[in-house]
Order: sequence, then C-alpha cells, then structure tokens
Amino acid sequence: MLNYITYYPILGKPFILYLGIVTLIAFIITASIGISIHEGLRNIKFKWHPTMAGIAISLALIHGTLGILAYF
Repeated sequence: MLNYITYYPILGKPFILYLGIVTLIAFIITASIGISIHEGLRNIKFKWHPTMAGIAISLALIHGTLGILAYF
C-alpha cells in the first residue's frame, strides 16, 4: 500500500523525492528565519520560527516514515 504512495510518479520522479526536496526547503527557511531574528536583519515575528520548525519536522517524519516503511 505505502509503495504506491511512496513511489507514485510525478513528472517521472517518485513522490518521496519531491517530499524530500520540500522538507529540505522547509528546514532552510526555518534556519533563515532563526538567523534573521538573531541577527536582526529583518522584521520577522518570532512566532514564524516555531511554526516553520513544526512544519519541517512533520514533513521530515512523513518523509522518513514513507522511506522506511516502503521496504516492509
């Protein structure tokens, strides 16, 4: 069942590839928000940092779960 979701082709590449890319981008955005707040470079509210961290961690858990359970 999960193989169909994990390896569902989108533009010829599996879904898990795109999910990994989105997860990486979410972690990069989270880090850049944290750095911006710490350095005072931008006027970004702090509430966005934990929100993006939660989104990034959730995506990473889904990505990892699909990757591991595809082999069981």
